[in-house]
Amino acid sequence: MGVSGAGKSTVGAELARRLGWPFLDADDFHPPANVAKMRRGVALTDDDRRPWLAAIGHELERRDAEGSDVILACSALHRWHRAALRASVPAADVRVVFLRADYDELDRRLRARTGHFMPESLLRSQLETLDEPDASEALIVDATLPVTEIVEALVAAIRPAST
Repeated sequence: MGVSGAGKSTVGAELARRLGWPFLDADDFHPPANVAKMRRGVALTDDDRRPWLAAIGHELERRDAEGSDVILACSALHRWHRAALRASVPAADVRVVFLRADYDELDRRLRARTGHFMPESLLRSQLETLDEPDASEALIVDATLPVTEIVEALVAAIRPAST
């Protein structure tokens, strides 16, 4: 989880590859109206996010019923977003990773990115919306670290070495 530009999709896809699990990007679950709104530089409201989170939750439920582990890249900016996602599957099965970076780094990344519907103009509103999790709710990771280093730490956290 994290704001746009934190590296959720990049880290998530690499972590899924390393673990051999499917990768889901929450951006793929946005209804067309949400995508159009963000393309216009308009921030989403909680009413916009509810059906999006419900669609993600249904997919997590389906995957859980199949016994499939997944990696999900999702902004999950509010505590209630994370609670809604946790409610989709047994809470013990959900681990949240917060990719944290400062405004300047996130802005730099967004300005360098092409082909994404989320404009850099919405970064401030995402940061204002963000309920940063604490260490009791999420594993907090410095998003400026190299992707390989982040993934190694996450693999170790998910699959600790047996003693």
